[in-house]
Amino acid sequence: MASTLSHLRALVAFDTRNPPRAIDEGGIFAYLRDQLAGFECTTTDHGAGAVSLLAIRGKPTLLFNVHLDTVPDSPHWSASPFELRVDGDRAVGLGACDIKGAAAAFVAAANATQGDCAFLFTSDEEANDARCIAGFLSAFPRIANRESRIPAFDSVIVAEPTRCEAVLAHRGISSVLMRFAGRAGHASGEQSVADSALHQAVRWSARALDHVDSLARTRFGGLTGLRFNIGRIEGGIKANVIAPTAELRFGFRPLPSMDNGELLATFRSFAEPAAVEFTETFHGGSLPSGDVAEAEARRLAARDLADALDIPIGNAVDFWTEAALFSQAGYTTLVYGPGDIAQAHTADEWVALEQLQRYAESIRGIVEQGGRGLPLLDSRAQEGTHE
Repeated sequence: MASTLSHLRALVAFDTRNPPRAIDEGGIFAYLRDQLAGFECTTTDHGAGAVSLLAIRGKPTLLFNVHLDTVPDSPHWSASPFELRVDGDRAVGLGACDIKGAAAAFVAAANATQGDCAFLFTSDEEANDARCIAGFLSAFPRIANRESRIPAFDSVIVAEPTRCEAVLAHRGISSVLMRFAGRAGHASGEQSVADSALHQAVRWSARALDHVDSLARTRFGGLTGLRFNIGRIEGGIKANVIAPTAELRFGFRPLPSMDNGELLATFRSFAEPAAVEFTETFHGGSLPSGDVAEAEARRLAARDLADALDIPIGNAVDFWTEAALFSQAGYTTLVYGPGDIAQAHTADEWVALEQLQRYAESIRGIVEQGGRGLPLLDSRAQEGTHE
């Protein structure tokens, strides 16, 4: 525990806010390289402040992943967000919960053992511009013939705040920009369906919300329905002028069993007349990936992994993580970290000391086993993921 807190204090002191993501290969990455003696470390600058560090000792088949970037601090912090404070039963600091606490536990566990292990530290998770994981997947594609390359990872544990429970499933995420075009005019006259861009946007909204209601009973792995939100509608000039333009931004979070492309096509079709622009501005897949059968097989494989590593299994969650990217690439993947998502992104963000200790002990036990995942999972759960 003392070692974990010492590393967490050092990690919190580094300013890794994203934005602005003013991060380079020094700073926090230099600290980690210094602390991971005996590891083969590869640092990669992916541009725009996206930096990754792959640290490997021995020949593990399980990879731990954690992001080091944080959200910007709010003005409501009661003290410096870059100075870790131990207050009663909690450690307070920017990123302590999301998710530098896990990174500190990784380093502490690695230094307390000699087992094979691998860590992928990244710095671009918080700004919808993921480059680090894509770079890793490009360099280490998941393939069935593990003899063809070293290292050959089978499984990935992605650290996010899950209260020290394994999360096997979470929603995907999609953000969309729509623009509508009408024709300016005096509002006293009779209008056609296409005249007002704002009327088009409102009609679209009603149809979209009705469709979301129709999916309320759809289920997967403990999750129910489609999460949907219209975040912004903007347009028009004044009350007596027909709106010539309107912009709408919405987002949705599908179940792993839902087809994102079909949902996009359905939402697009609700615009009458057709929107002049319909652009998906961000997309993240669900965990696990694949159609209904594939997703369920991958969920069961992740459950077997959690059981083998003696990690308690928790409920599926609504928030998105980069575990979806590893799952899509064919890795057996679960999400597992200390802290509660309710404390993430808040002023005076904190993580419970009890969870930090429990997590560090768990990671130490896994590393002592030699960083092994489930090397025989290349059949039922993953056979269909290799092109």
